[in-house]
Amino acid sequence: MDDIRTRPNRLPWPPMIYLASAAIAVVLNWLYPLPWITRPLSEILFAFGWLIGAGAIAMDVAAIRAFRRAKTTVMPHRASDHLVTSGPFAITRNPIYVGNTMLMIAVGLITGITWFILFAFVAAFMTQKLAIEREEKHLEARFGKRWRDYAKKVRRWV
Repeated sequence: MDDIRTRPNRLPWPPMIYLASAAIAVVLNWLYPLPWITRPLSEILFAFGWLIGAGAIAMDVAAIRAFRRAKTTVMPHRASDHLVTSGPFAITRNPIYVGNTMLMIAVGLITGITWFILFAFVAAFMTQKLAIEREEKHLEARFGKRWRDYAKKVRRWV
C-alpha cells in the first residue's frame, strides 16, 4: 500500500497550524496592535463572537461524535476506516477545520484582536494546502467512487 492510502497527513497537523496562527496573532498584537471598531458596534461584535464560538465548539463536538459513531479515527495522521458523510459532514467535508477557523474568528471578535481574524484565513489556507488536499487524495484512494460522489455533493468548506 502506498503512503497516501495508509497515512493521509504528516506534520504539521492542522491543530498545530491553528495553534501557531493563534500564537502569531497574539505576538503581532503585542508588537503591532491593529485598530479595532469602537462602541457600540464593538459590543455587537463581542456578542456575535460568542455565538460564533459556541457554533464552532458545537461543530467540532458533532464532527468528533460522527467519527466515533462510524468507528473511525479523528487523528489526521491515521488512515480512515470509514467514510463519514452524516451529521456536520453532510454540510461540509471538513467540519473540524471549519470549526477551528470559526473559533479563531470568534476569539478575534471577542478580544478585539484583528490579527486573529486575519490569521484565521491564513490558517485555513495553510490547512487546505498542507492537510486537506492530501486527506482528499487519501479518501479517494481508500473509498474511490463513494468519495467522489460525496465530494460532488458536499463542499470542501461551506
